[in-house]
Amino acid sequence: MSQRQRSWSRREFLGGLVAGAGGVLGLGGEAAAAEAPPETTKLRLVQIPGICVAPQYVAEELLHTEGFTDVGYVQKPGAEGIYKALGSGEAQISMAFAPPFIIQVDAGEPIVLLAGVHIGCYELFGTDRVRAIRDLKGKTVAVPAFGSPHHSFLATMMAYVGLDPRKDIHFVVHSPVEAMQLLAEGKIDALMTFPPFGQEMRAKKIGHVVVSSVVDRPWSQYFCCIVAGNREFVRKNPVATKRAIRAILKASNICATEPARAAQLLVDKGFAKVYDYALQTMKELPYGKWRDYNPEDSIRFYALRLHEAGMIKSSPQKIIAQGTDWRFLDELKQELKG
Repeated sequence: MSQRQRSWSRREFLGGLVAGAGGVLGLGGEAAAAEAPPETTKLRLVQIPGICVAPQYVAEELLHTEGFTDVGYVQKPGAEGIYKALGSGEAQISMAFAPPFIIQVDAGEPIVLLAGVHIGCYELFGTDRVRAIRDLKGKTVAVPAFGSPHHSFLATMMAYVGLDPRKDIHFVVHSPVEAMQLLAEGKIDALMTFPPFGQEMRAKKIGHVVVSSVVDRPWSQYFCCIVAGNREFVRKNPVATKRAIRAILKASNICATEPARAAQLLVDKGFAKVYDYALQTMKELPYGKWRDYNPEDSIRFYALRLHEAGMIKSSPQKIIAQGTDWRFLDELKQELKG
């Protein structure tokens, strides 16, 4: 399919997007219209260096229909900056990987976890020397940064199989592009990646997939990317918070039911470079199953693993008590029938 054949005018695209949200969910604008307007019309989310969080980009126009007239995405360097932006209030709502959010809650950052969006997206690639997670003992593995989502997820995986990520593995820091080349040359043993890099590695036949959190248990049973908010923003702006989450959940269903439309939007807005990899991501990730899993179970699971890995001090119960608020999600599950 050519770029011209895939393209729509802005009016056609947005019209189909908003109409699709109502059709997919059996809901027009009735619920939003019946609510009070958002307490603020300005909303900032964080731009993540990956496209697994596609729903928050697809949601931009849906956020406008929810009453937000000023929607933007904050770009922060480094993994820590992504999560610090929420804690500081520079961003108010955003999707990202659950474990680093848990680490920030444990550290006292004013972040509250609000809803699960989808399971899976991370893939562990290895050379022939790595066939299972336990094979990582004594091996060299690349991550973009210490404390990055890749690093924290791999640490939870190792803790789950009884390895100590602090001493049983040699972490090295490389960008995703550098790490792919090093793995292809056999200079590292493994790397953790997320879309669109996993799709590119499979297309180029670099290494092999050791673990896919989309399909391999137990990882495939827990939310990967979740919605979180700045605690003070959520407290002061409950209507705006609910409206923002609703737009993201609607957008998640659009990613599932209209993958080509969602992939084209990611490319057109500069969030993805290669349409084919974006489309593959939309088709592979279970975006439409946000109501099928329990976000509190996911936080408990990851918090326990992070505690075992020595990356947090708080118990899972304390993380849940101090850092989660599922009331908006519970209401939306009732409203967004589908």
